[in-house]
Amino acid sequence: MSAAPPSPAPRAAVDGETSRRRGLGWLLLVPGMLWLAVFFLFPTIQLFFTSLYDPSGSYEQGYTMTWHVMNYVDAVTDTWNLFVRSFAYAGIATVVCLALSYPLAYAIAFKAGRWKNFLLVLVIAPFFTSFLLRTLAWRTILSDQGPVTSFLQTIAVLPDDGRLLATPVAVIAGLVYNFMPFMTLPLYASLDKVDHRLIEAAGDLYSSPIAGFRRVTFPLSLPGVVSGTLLTFIPACGDYINAELLGTPKQYMVGNRIQSAFLTEHNYPLAASLSLILMAVVVVMVVLYIRRAGTEDLV
Repeated sequence: MSAAPPSPAPRAAVDGETSRRRGLGWLLLVPGMLWLAVFFLFPTIQLFFTSLYDPSGSYEQGYTMTWHVMNYVDAVTDTWNLFVRSFAYAGIATVVCLALSYPLAYAIAFKAGRWKNFLLVLVIAPFFTSFLLRTLAWRTILSDQGPVTSFLQTIAVLPDDGRLLATPVAVIAGLVYNFMPFMTLPLYASLDKVDHRLIEAAGDLYSSPIAGFRRVTFPLSLPGVVSGTLLTFIPACGDYINAELLGTPKQYMVGNRIQSAFLTEHNYPLAASLSLILMAVVVVMVVLYIRRAGTEDLV
């Protein structure tokens, strides 16, 4: 004798509970969405309208909305070299951060033992000091009479009249130092989740530790690599403090031009145009990078 079909009442109760949970989930999103709307969406919309003001206006007399789309063309034409320099500096700094941070994160995750928490505190310790003060400290470290320059001159890496400060090397070094924790922490979080049994199995299956790392450990840490490179590259593109304090106008990045246009020249249409162009280019690069890395779930 066949069993009776299930009563529809329990199914309705389950569906109702599921609906309530979904409604609660959407409700939890409200504070974050409001925050993004107030502090990101509305300012971005205002920035867009500002970028279309009549460029012949002034800070004293005000600007008129003329939907002047050519502001974007003029911004790119006049500052394309700053965009190239910004992306080059940020890209080099990101690669250097990855090369330095991966072994550090690997050692903390797999070799530190009871010193793990202490080493993590050392990684984030620079955040206890102002970003500006840390960069000013690098001016002393890389100065012409500083220890680094003197040592490199002693071992003949630099000539006697050579220098590091006010060069691209100084700007990139500042970027690497200031943004290295943004690379290290995501890498550590990703490596710390790797199952040690998989690494042991890789040692049994492959002929060398390098092959096991290449086939098992590194692919499993790829989300941390992608997250770390994004968290490093994106703010480095718009940074202007390092170029301002460690470089000269020859090393200025697009962030320096935006800062000058906003606060010194009060050329708001130019500053807004440059800001939106930088934002759009970075978003396109990030999306292409994520899809190329095969981690679309991070979008």
